[in-house]
Amino acid sequence: MSQAPGRLTQRDIARLAGVSQTTVSLVLNNRGDAGARIAPETRDRVLQVIRETGYAADPLARRMLKQLNQILGVFTYEPVFPSTSADFYHPFLRGIEESAERSGCDLLLFTSAPVRDGQRRIFHENNRLRVADGCVLLGREIPSTELSRLVAEDYPFVCVGRRDDADGRPVPYVGADYVNATAQLVDRARALGHRRFAFVGPGTGAESSADRLTGFRRAAGARAPFLSGDTPDAAERLARVLEAGVTAVFAEVEAEAVALAQAAAAHGLSIPGDLSMVTLGDPTIPVHSSLDFTGFHIPRPQMGQQAVELLVDVLHGQTSVTQRLLDCELTQGETLGPPAH
Repeated sequence: MSQAPGRLTQRDIARLAGVSQTTVSLVLNNRGDAGARIAPETRDRVLQVIRETGYAADPLARRMLKQLNQILGVFTYEPVFPSTSADFYHPFLRGIEESAERSGCDLLLFTSAPVRDGQRRIFHENNRLRVADGCVLLGREIPSTELSRLVAEDYPFVCVGRRDDADGRPVPYVGADYVNATAQLVDRARALGHRRFAFVGPGTGAESSADRLTGFRRAAGARAPFLSGDTPDAAERLARVLEAGVTAVFAEVEAEAVALAQAAAAHGLSIPGDLSMVTLGDPTIPVHSSLDFTGFHIPRPQMGQQAVELLVDVLHGQTSVTQRLLDCELTQGETLGPPAH
């Protein structure tokens, strides 16, 4: 197994020892606090591979690593504690916490950011970003100016959710593949016999909204009706859907799907007998409905976990790929069936 010193990477050592890169990093840096979490036989296996391969870590990288505080920041652009958002954010935060624990890092929740123009800002006169080695960012919409500054200052960060480039430079993220998930649901409806579809929801603004609309248009066609926020009344939306001969509605927000289903019931229509409905993701706020909507689940815990893993890899200089999209899980539900006619 012997190889020339310095030619292997920590990723190679991890592969040969059958462990994670994080485990190799902890062993190499003799982390006492995290060492208790590494089984003695695992540590011995890593050290054996290092001895047999002659691996030598880059001294500069080792010195830089020792300067890290092993603290990762978490910043949310919307409050996470109110009951209206707690259910949505909890899986992300749980994944972040679990991954940070495995990495031997502490989490620091930045809460001192002021609200300006109705939105929180990570950059302000008293920001403490540099206390943390890097930061995980969460939020439906993140100001492009802040992303541009983070990128320009080379501050290590990873967004939860896909983000557009900042000033032509890629923004690191772990997101959900809303485009393919939405397109797959349209294809499923088409396979049942549907030919006329409508999209209900913002469709613009946040990248997550734009991606859903992109997936819908890719599969349903550019001419399929798009009912955005300019038609907020559910009864009016239903009237436009029926006028267009639509048989399957795709709602970005579950609350809008519930309102539309209630309007359909008041009109004497059944779901999915007379009108099929599909929701494009988990509700952002708790919604009470007797309907089990067909749609997809967002891999929120996995997004949080992998955002931390990616950030740790970035901090250790162990990755050049800083953007990931995770598959969404399609759900059968009971609101998508064959068209009535």
